[in-house]
Amino acid sequence: MDSLKSEIAAAAASLVVEEGLEYGPAKRRAVKSMGLPTRTALPDNDAVDVAVREYIALYCADTQPGELAALRALALTWMERMQAFRPHLAGAVWQGTATRLSDIYIQLFCDDCKSAEIALINHRVDYEPRTIMGFRGESVEALSTRSTCRTLGEMIGVHLMVYDYDDLRGALRPDSHGRVPRGDLAALQQLLKTQTPDSTET
Repeated sequence: MDSLKSEIAAAAASLVVEEGLEYGPAKRRAVKSMGLPTRTALPDNDAVDVAVREYIALYCADTQPGELAALRALALTWMERMQAFRPHLAGAVWQGTATRLSDIYIQLFCDDCKSAEIALINHRVDYEPRTIMGFRGESVEALSTRSTCRTLGEMIGVHLMVYDYDDLRGALRPDSHGRVPRGDLAALQQLLKTQTPDSTET
C-alpha cells in the first residue's frame, strides 16, 4: 500500500474511533479533511481495520476493552430477545474494534422477513425502518433503534438487518484473514466468557 493510502487509512481510523463513523464515510471524510481530490484512490477496508486496531492500541488501550465488553453484553440482550430469528452479531462489536461510540449490527435470518418487524412491535420497541447495504452488496432492510447501555451511560444505536433464511448459507465462511465475519448467540456468549480486560480479540 502506498504512503498516501496509508495516511488516508490512519486519518480514517481516527474518525472511526473518535467519532464512531463507519469505514466508508470515514475514508471519504479523511480525503476531504486532507484536502485531496474527491476521486483519490482509497485504501481498502482491511487497511483501515489494521489502522483502527493500531489506533486503539496506541490511544485507547485502557478504556476500549471495557467499552467493547459492555457493547457485547448489550448485543447479547438483543440477540436473546430476537433469538427466534437466528441472530448473528457483525461489525466492530463482533470483530473487537468497537468503542462506546460504535453502533451494534445484528443480522437476522428469517423464514418470513416481516416476522422480525412484528416481533419488535410486540415488544413495543420504537424503531425506524431503513434500507442499507448488506454483506453481499445488496439492499437490505434494517430496523434501527436506540438502546440504553447502563454500563457506559450511553444510548447505543442497534440495527437489526433483516435477511432471508437462505442468505445464511455461506455467511459464516472465514474471510481472507481467517476471521469469521459474524457470530451467532453461542459464539458471542463464548466471547464474553473468554474476554479479558486487556483483550481486543477478533
